[in-house]
Amino acid sequence: MIKEFKMSQERYDELKRELDYSKTTRADEIAELIKEARGFGDLSENSEYDEAKNEQGKLYSRIAELEDILLHAVIVDEAEDSDRISIGCRVTVTNLDSGKQLPEYRIVGSQEADVMSRAVSEDSPFGKALMGARMGDEVSVEAPRGVIHYRVDRIDR
Repeated sequence: MIKEFKMSQERYDELKRELDYSKTTRADEIAELIKEARGFGDLSENSEYDEAKNEQGKLYSRIAELEDILLHAVIVDEAEDSDRISIGCRVTVTNLDSGKQLPEYRIVGSQEADVMSRAVSEDSPFGKALMGARMGDEVSVEAPRGVIHYRVDRIDR
């Protein structure tokens, strides 16, 4: 089964720019570091050369990862008008177990998830529970401490 990477057009463009930068500017910078390090003499005891080669390996791994993601990317139409939660929605929920309303979350594809900015992946347990729900619906999320119940209070596109 081929993994699809759902993302916004904005995220796709961001990854494309990173790939282009990595293949050109960054690759040239690392090649220059390797060239300089070779000038320091014996390669068997040359830490600068080893570090530059390690950086090159990391860069090649990231390039391969980016190419795979972009090859299998599925751009999600965030403008789709529906009363159900989908990628691109901003959602406010209340934890029914504690009665507390949580801060607003944005539902995103797995490549855009960022807990610190409250961008929740549609593949996460919380995201899966919310996907397709309507305002007023109650959803349950399986968590390490047990099942948590939420009510969808608001959906913004």
